[in-house]
Amino acid sequence: MKKEVLRVLAEKYGKRYSELFHINLREEPFKWFLLSTLFGARISEDIALRTYKMFGIYNVISPERIIEEGWDSLVAILDSGGYTRYDFKTADKILELSKNLSKENLNDIHRNARDSKDLILKLKSLAKGIGDTTVGIFLREMIGIWDKASPYPTPLARLAAKNMGIRDIENYWKENLRDLDYANFESMLAQIGKFCRRGKCSQCPARDICEKRFNKGVK
Repeated sequence: MKKEVLRVLAEKYGKRYSELFHINLREEPFKWFLLSTLFGARISEDIALRTYKMFGIYNVISPERIIEEGWDSLVAILDSGGYTRYDFKTADKILELSKNLSKENLNDIHRNARDSKDLILKLKSLAKGIGDTTVGIFLREMIGIWDKASPYPTPLARLAAKNMGIRDIENYWKENLRDLDYANFESMLAQIGKFCRRGKCSQCPARDICEKRFNKGVK
């Protein structure tokens, strides 16, 4: 039953955010990295998406344009999208990573990485504040594009998987749902993880296959 339910949930809740904005991951990985950086903070999905749209509206969507605009303009763009709580910190981060990526682009970083672990370290070193969540979001959609992109589930995805009795997300996907796109599968788990984090078991669409719920007798 679990596989069938997960398949339905992945089709309904799994998203490729790069497709939402028509980002060509092979040719425009920076755009996806920028959006992943916005997702990396503890803000709502709607604010992150709206803020990324504002970067597009102002045509500040490349390392060169970001450097040209400067810190003050970045803060203004972040504020216009509703990113006010983390605007200063995020402006610092985006400006730093843009300066680093003006010297070596993301495809070069992937090509020069020794392996998947080295790739993760290189991505996290692009700017202060880029952590596991940002890199995990970014890499899950680069699987199939970059051969060194290895599944690196976000904390929300891991939380949902744990509650559903899935010990290893990558192996479970390979053994049971390989015909599904991995990015959609993990994205779905992250969406379910939001219910887990908030304790909204009764509203969770995965409640019928949640082992934690049954073990604790939650209705």
